[in-house]
Formats: sequence, structure tokens, C-alpha cells
Amino acid sequence: MSEGLSEPTADTATLDWGEYSIRTDRRSPVHESLYQKRFYRRRVQLAAMDPVETVVAADAASISPDEVCVLVPTYDEAETIGGVIAGFRREGFTNVLVVDGGSTDGTRDIATEHGARVVVQSGSGKGQAVREALDYVDVDYVLMVDGDGTYRPEDAALMLEPLAEGYEHVIGDRFADMKNGAMTRLNKVGNGFTNRAFSLIHGDDYQDILSGYRAFSRESFERLNLTADGFGIETQMAVECAKHGVRTAVVPITYRPRPDGSDTNLHPIRDGGIIFLELYRRAKTNNPLFYFGSVGFASTFAGLLLAAYVGYEWFIRVPRISHEVLAVVAAAAILFGVQLLMFGVLSDMILSLHREQVDRLEQLERRGKSEYAHEYEGRDPFDETR
Repeated sequence: MSEGLSEPTADTATLDWGEYSIRTDRRSPVHESLYQKRFYRRRVQLAAMDPVETVVAADAASISPDEVCVLVPTYDEAETIGGVIAGFRREGFTNVLVVDGGSTDGTRDIATEHGARVVVQSGSGKGQAVREALDYVDVDYVLMVDGDGTYRPEDAALMLEPLAEGYEHVIGDRFADMKNGAMTRLNKVGNGFTNRAFSLIHGDDYQDILSGYRAFSRESFERLNLTADGFGIETQMAVECAKHGVRTAVVPITYRPRPDGSDTNLHPIRDGGIIFLELYRRAKTNNPLFYFGSVGFASTFAGLLLAAYVGYEWFIRVPRISHEVLAVVAAAAILFGVQLLMFGVLSDMILSLHREQVDRLEQLERRGKSEYAHEYEGRDPFDETR
């Protein structure tokens, strides 16, 4: 058990960090936020003093590599896939699943030669590959990584540690140790803006929601409603984790440049637009006040500006100039904006009530399971001879 978190129970945990000790409910956002920040700072401090191997040795995860499937979505990664598979096998992970999107450069043959299970996805895109891959996962935990060689297999133990401590989803923070040339300036700006937008819209700070290095339990993944086919899958996973209260931890990792000779499949402008659209679209069911309110505020503000201009032209300017059409447009924009704002407030109230009901049902379910287990402790529940 690593420093900063006591032995977890089903619903509570105690955070100990220096002079602070906080007892809190596992579902509480306070618990998630504090643990993420302290876990993050602790890893950065240790990594600054010792190599990553020292950090792993000091805080070894209790999850065995045999319990983990390493999932590698690929498309034309012949230059790097062999090294990625070999690296994870050196770390003890023999269950490597490569889901290929129709590569034409021999990626599948190289993956097979290095001992990986290879599946050709029925559709296209990284998101579709990840969703389909779960049909072939036969263990409880999944370690998802890109096949481009930018992530270190040596960080796998660090990624799995929070799962052993009760967390359900782990995101590797690339910005904690990003090597020179690993990301273009445009991508850094886009990633930073995306992370801030996610935090503003969805209320959780996951540090690096676009990271392709993730670890999660199969059970938690099956609770997520994922529909993205392309690179929007990471964004959708982060949004769904925030929406469904999936216990999520963020750990610092090393992010390296792509090896020479390999080309990226990411298009910053096109895929960036898809990611931002996904962030906004998902706010409809996770933060309706922002979803409707942002458009409502913009419409109301534009209507007020038009109304101010029309009023100036009629009341202040000499000679007076009437703008009947602009006046109608301004009134319509204000009315439309106010209606959207009201709809956003009502939707937010309904969502809050829905969440309260879901929490209450989950509490009743846990209480029922506890009472059932206590009543039949040590006995067969179907044994009628009592």
C-alpha cells in the first residue's frame, strides 16, 4: 500500500499526507481530487530523486501480469509494434492483444511473430477497435497502450498500482515527463485547451484526458457508454468516467518521441475538431446547464448588442434611423437565449434529482447485499433446512 492512502474499504478510505488525515466517502469528488493531486506530487518527487524502477519497487502493485491483458490498437505500425510487444513481454505481460484496423505494412505479421494475439477489427478507427477488443479480453484488467512506441512498458506497474488500491480507471499523464520532440507545439496547445475545457465542462481534473496509456477494470469499462470510432475515444472515456462516478486516478508517466521512420495517424486539426465536438456534445447529459446555457448566453448577448445598436440609432442619433428588421432579430435572439437558459436550469435540476435517485438505489442495493451476506454467512442460501 503506497503512502497517502490507507487500506480501502467498500465505501470509504482515509487519506494521510503529512499532517493531514481525511476520512471520506469513496464516491466523493473531494476524495478523488485529493488523491489525484497527492498521488501525482508523490510520484513526481520520487521520480526526481530516483529512476522509475525505484518508484515501482517502492510501491509495487499487487496485480499480477497474468491478470492483465495489454491492449494495443494498431494501424500501420510496422516500425514500432515489435518493440512495443517485446517491451511488455520483458515486463512479464504475456497476454498481449493487438487489434488491427486493416494495416497494409505487415503490422499483423510482426505482432504475431512477437507472440501477440492478433485480431482484425470489423470496422475502422481506434474507438471501434477498443470497443470490439473487449470481446476478446479474458481477464479482469486491461492495460491500453498505443502501438507507436511513445509509452514505456516500464511504467506498466505504476499504471496498475491504483487498480490494486481500489480504483477502477487510471490515466497516464504524459506532461509529467515529456521528452523533447514528443509533441508538437500545436498539439501541446490543443491538449492544454482540451484539458481545461474538460475540467470546466465536466467538473473533474484528469490532467491529460487525451492520453493513450490507460489501465482499467473490465467491469468499469462495461459501464461506460462508448460510441466514438476514432481518436475521440479517450475523450469519451474520460467524460463517461466523470458521468458515472468511476473512481479514477492519474499517474505521471514518461512520454517519448515516435521512433524515426514511423508516421503518426493523428491529424491535429481534423481530430481536434472531433474531440472538442465530443466534449460539448457529451455535456448534454453530464452538464446540461453548460450545454444549453452557453448557447443561450451567446444568443442573449448578441441580441442585447443588436438591441443597443437599434436603440442608439433611434433615440440618440440625429436624424433618427429605424431598423425594424434588426429590432425583430434582436428580440428573437434575446427570447431564444432566455428560453435556452431556463431550459438549461430545468435540465440541471432534473439531472441532480436523477443522480440523487441513482445514489439512493445504489445505497439500498449495497445495504441489501450486506444484509443478505450476513444472513446467509457460511451457509448455502438455497438450503431450506434451517
